[in-house]
Amino acid sequence: MANITADKEKTAAAGFNRPLRLTVTEDLRGFIAVKVGHSLLFLTTFVSVVAVFLIFFFVIKEAIPFLFKGGLSEFWARMSEFSTSLNWYPHNEEHPEFGALTIFVASLYVTVCSLLIAVPVGLLAAIFLSDIAPFGLRQVCKPVIEILAAIPSVAYGVFAVMVVAPWMQNKLGFSTGTNVLNASLILSLMALPTIISVAEDALSAIGREIREASYGLGATRAETMIKVVLPAAHSGIIAAVILGMMRAIGETMVVWMASGQSAQIPSPWWDLSQSVRTMTGTIAQEMGEVAKDTDPYYVLFAIGVVLLIFTFILNMISEFFMSRFKKTVRGH
Repeated sequence: MANITADKEKTAAAGFNRPLRLTVTEDLRGFIAVKVGHSLLFLTTFVSVVAVFLIFFFVIKEAIPFLFKGGLSEFWARMSEFSTSLNWYPHNEEHPEFGALTIFVASLYVTVCSLLIAVPVGLLAAIFLSDIAPFGLRQVCKPVIEILAAIPSVAYGVFAVMVVAPWMQNKLGFSTGTNVLNASLILSLMALPTIISVAEDALSAIGREIREASYGLGATRAETMIKVVLPAAHSGIIAAVILGMMRAIGETMVVWMASGQSAQIPSPWWDLSQSVRTMTGTIAQEMGEVAKDTDPYYVLFAIGVVLLIFTFILNMISEFFMSRFKKTVRGH
């Protein structure tokens, strides 16, 4: 009888090849494995957090000499010129000017234009994948869409310069093919995988119950999607849009190659055929040309600080909406 009991204790429990009663050595080995695993995960997370703080520290440290050159008395004058002036001539030897307002406005301008293209297309694609497409088609389409995120940004830039730019000049009559519209089209294409994937996950997470309840009350599929599912998933959709915006505003190679690199604000504002210069494009173009420990060098880090702050705020906003969406899903 004792042998039978011992054999049963050694039998796999719940399908796992693990005895119900462990020896002291096995228990100690499992304890050490758990502690080592927790330590490795903590170390990985800790290194990632420290790396982010070190990046912030380095960029801010390199920007301080530009902002505080001449002491506190010059700080507000420099900040005023940097944030409100339209004149960007950092390499002028006689009278350098560091007005970055055109660069900030151009970055937002290109980003908003790309979102105006990507958000409707991405949301419609997410609706199609979550509620209309057959399961087999969805399993094929979603991985193909996500492959777009794996294409190198320089490949998109080459396509923008070699294909889209000549097409705009020949077919649309633009004076230059490297302009706001070109950069916005490519950025929207790059933001689509993020928007579609996150929005589709948000729509699918709502579940079938809320849809079936709406159908049971006599609503059509379109009414259910517009009046029930989209409002219920709005936090996840907003997070998808913000993540897509971060993808667009942080992109470097495409805007460097496709936007034209002209420090101006389009006038009139609706003219997308004009060239502009963005924050990332400015840093990429001038960082390799400026002499270290000079004002043109330090001002590029000041632009980097603005870019880091902006993306950090967007990330916090997306985390807020994602947490709200998770609470909504748990509530259902």
